[in-house]
Amino acid sequence: MENSTLLIKIKQRLNKLDSQDYDNIECWQFIEAFNKAQIEWCRRNLHGGNMYKEGDELSKKRIDDLQPLLRELSLTGTVTDTYFETNNFPEDQYLEFKRVTTQATDECCPEPRSMTVYLAEEANVPLLLRDPLKNPDFDWGETFCTMLNNTIRIYRNPSFNIVNPVLTYYRKPVLIEIPGCVNPYTGVESIFNVNCEFKDDLVEVILDDTAALIAGDIENQYQQQRGTAAAERNN
Repeated sequence: MENSTLLIKIKQRLNKLDSQDYDNIECWQFIEAFNKAQIEWCRRNLHGGNMYKEGDELSKKRIDDLQPLLRELSLTGTVTDTYFETNNFPEDQYLEFKRVTTQATDECCPEPRSMTVYLAEEANVPLLLRDPLKNPDFDWGETFCTMLNNTIRIYRNPSFNIVNPVLTYYRKPVLIEIPGCVNPYTGVESIFNVNCEFKDDLVEVILDDTAALIAGDIENQYQQQRGTAAAERNN
């Protein structure tokens, strides 16, 4: 959907367009509200904090809506006796963890074999390493990983090596920009047009969230309630 269409639709939700009641809302405010609505929609639907209690990949619709944000990153790092620790991380665009996959080798099996990697809590690492049913085991093809300080630790033992680890994650949606409008994140006037990357039916839902945000900012309670209800009903 073109940004010019976005602006018309947002004004229509707030204004009935012809009334011009809220034409004093500046262009950058529309951009900031829409980009904020994108992030809020993603967090709400990744977590399942919507009226249908559906998180990511819990339905065909969620898979379809969120798949443009899934990315893979090959991980590099350093090795200790107990874990492989990454030295790269998608800091700027990272939104939410999805999974870590890896392979492993040992002296008897030089050909990499697939390992099942579970995400664990950092507080439980000592317990997991002591537990014979949960600690890293090459024969069973299972291990676990933790996250801290924008690094990922994939646990191992001295009998096998971690190879070819990959992080799958959700990135942040692309922020829209409109030429001639001041970018609210940089304070510089945008010279490029950046459209929303989501499909048009999802953009319509995000537009209702956007209108609700702006209506709340200008203390228009009726329009705020209408926008919020429409966004959830059509989500």
